[in-house]
Amino acid sequence: QVQLVESGGGLVQPGGSLRLSCAASGFTFSLYAMNWYRQAPGKERELVASITNNGGFTHYADSVKGRFTIPRDNAKNTVFQQMNSLKPEDTAVYYCRRQIGDYWGQGTQVTVSS
Repeated sequence: QVQLVESGGGLVQPGGSLRLSCAASGFTFSLYAMNWYRQAPGKERELVASITNNGGFTHYADSVKGRFTIPRDNAKNTVFQQMNSLKPEDTAVYYCRRQIGDYWGQGTQVTVSS
């Protein structure tokens, strides 16, 4: 069955960087677009970044544009989220999602604090 497993979250100081990973299994990863979402306490889940199946097109929320990227490695069935210049308002649980079929991972906590 479809499985998405996120990793790489943690505590980081403002201005720091983190790289999240989402390992996919149970489907042909290279055929599907992927997303990263996040949900902060008391807020709705929001779309952070998207990438097409072959990586040819990416889209970012205005709040992370220029700071986050969403590379993918189809040979390793993994999508990443590289997060630079992190701010306290980036604190959230981050989820990866396969658009088609609406499959979600369990999430990984990112906390940006001094």
